[in-house]
Amino acid sequence: MGLFDKLAGWLGLKKKEVHVLCLGLDNSGKTTIINKLKPSNAQTQDIVPTIGFTIEKFKTSSLSFTVFDMSGQGRYRNLWEHYYKDCQAIIFVIDSSDKLRMVVAKEELDTLLNHPDLKHRRIPILFFANKMDLRDAVSSVKVSHLLALENIKDKPWHICASDALKGEGLQEGVDWLQDQIQLMKT
Repeated sequence: MGLFDKLAGWLGLKKKEVHVLCLGLDNSGKTTIINKLKPSNAQTQDIVPTIGFTIEKFKTSSLSFTVFDMSGQGRYRNLWEHYYKDCQAIIFVIDSSDKLRMVVAKEELDTLLNHPDLKHRRIPILFFANKMDLRDAVSSVKVSHLLALENIKDKPWHICASDALKGEGLQEGVDWLQDQIQLMKT
């Protein structure tokens, strides 16, 4: 059973659709994370860079997920904002081993948080500090500090250390996200 199947079961919602944006800079691991979150019979081994965006739909008996895997390449980041209005949650993936581009990730996050379609909405944001298996990776606490996540006061957020290739840390994030979505539904 995939993590999205488990999430749907925990939520206990019937035929509800949850729109989730998966954002982050290119090569941060967004597609790999989404692939690991698919039901095990739908997972693919070949991960290629996302050009533009891809839409993954996961249907379970009680919940339907639409996950928008948005390209993190600079020329495609302006597409992100077209999907803010309809999303109920955001997964923001950071390459914790890429200290040089951490500033760019923070700029993109700040732009996202200040966008009119998101600024006054209380939607959960799950951060994956990905690639923790790499030698140069900084801790999730350090990533949180570099992105100034403590300044996010009007949205629930959580950061998880992850290794998307092995699936490590993903369950913790999904557990948190399902709790937040459940709170939104009540």
